Amino acid sequence: MDATDKKRAAARAALEFIQPGTKLGVGTGSTVNCLIEVLPEVRDRIDCVVSSSRASTRLLEEHGFEVRTLNETGDIDLYIDGADESNKHLQLIKGGGGALTREKVLAEAARRFICIIDDSKLVGMLGSFPLPIEVLPMAQELVARRILKMRGHAIWREGFVTDNGNHILDVHNLRIANPIELEARINRIPGVVAVGLFAQRPADILLIAGDNGVREIRT
Repeated sequence: MDATDKKRAAARAALEFIQPGTKLGVGTGSTVNCLIEVLPEVRDRIDCVVSSSRASTRLLEEHGFEVRTLNETGDIDLYIDGADESNKHLQLIKGGGGALTREKVLAEAARRFICIIDDSKLVGMLGSFPLPIEVLPMAQELVARRILKMRGHAIWREGFVTDNGNHILDVHNLRIANPIELEARINRIPGVVAVGLFAQRPADILLIAGDNGVREIRT
């Protein structure tokens, strides 16, 4: 299977976890777009949908879903999203699409978090994919200097503004041996809105699509 076929397979495998009456959170990115395409097949099982980005909201609405806010729904039953990298502990790097803060909010609000990826995203150690950090625009250079002290090289994602009106720094050259510790350390820098490490709240189930089908890892 090529990469697109794998994404579609992972997305379809996630449908079986949507039970009748589910309050569903939907993430952002190319794999999630594959999920949204097949989501109408289980429309009757979905009580309501919450989205992590304007882009996903538009696509959901194009497929006939009314998207509600988390403030309206309260905690959700299930959150489905992709990842840029995952390790075997289901700790993730997310935010390549720039929606990491809202994704973190939905993951925290969810009783169960399912991550759907293709097998190229499963790694031994996080950090080959640049780590995104959402920052207040005024704090961009401050945060970059603090990251340099951690031996990371932060590059501004120029021309990109998040749905929250903030900037993204992509941090290169980090080998993330302790994701939980690094997530906490970066979160303590003033001006950081969210870091794209999902380690304190990892995925509960990882669905990995490969040439031989979809396999599952649970925490």
